[in-house]
Amino acid sequence: MSAETRSRAKTPFRRKLDLPPVFREVALRESGNAFAHAQEIAAESGAGTLVWVGRFDLVEFAVVLEPDEPLVAARRAIYAGLAALADALAVHAPPEMSLFYDFPATLRFNHGLIGGGQLAWPVNAKETERPDWLVFGAMVRMHILDNLEPGERASFASMEDEGFENFAAATLVESFSRHLMTHMDEWQNNGFSKVARSYLSRLPAESNVERSIDGAGDVLTREKGKAAVKKQKLLPAIERALWLDHKTGEILL
Repeated sequence: MSAETRSRAKTPFRRKLDLPPVFREVALRESGNAFAHAQEIAAESGAGTLVWVGRFDLVEFAVVLEPDEPLVAARRAIYAGLAALADALAVHAPPEMSLFYDFPATLRFNHGLIGGGQLAWPVNAKETERPDWLVFGAMVRMHILDNLEPGERASFASMEDEGFENFAAATLVESFSRHLMTHMDEWQNNGFSKVARSYLSRLPAESNVERSIDGAGDVLTREKGKAAVKKQKLLPAIERALWLDHKTGEILL
């Protein structure tokens, strides 16, 4: 039996999500692709449309956003999405477990790859103009279904293996939506700095450095007391998710 067949073999109980009023739920069957579907309906469905897939092995969802800024600045929304995802996981995670991102959007839990986020925008959108929509999508691995030996699992993680007992996909999606609303409201009302700090706090720790995010979403790192700045550019880093197997559409194993 293939990994894909096994992943569809057990259909989870799927209930209606309890979302903040600004969100509208679109539920897909197990074979659906939340990120692709959200892009297909983004122009018609509008901001707050949250697409999710009822799966046993993965938490998979995507949300449509309508930014007020030009595309070059609006792409920073990926950091709000990533911060919200990490916040939602941290609420339910076992204590004292490390949860961090490899720049820009590969999510690791206890040093094992557990998922990540990605961002899409209209193909013809211009850098200096406001895009009609953005879509933030994410996946988090709930179970590892392949027959890996214990030593082969060191680079990978799942919510089951890391102690998220009796944890439903719907719970994480609901928690994400509330954290995302908080981060987006903060950005709109008080500027981007707090959103930036939330994301930057989830990068691997480095001693004696200061980090910031500029107006184009690039991460700037500077050693304290020195003028030289190292830049990690958001583009092209987010054009292709590094945590995703693009042939299968699954989180890498």
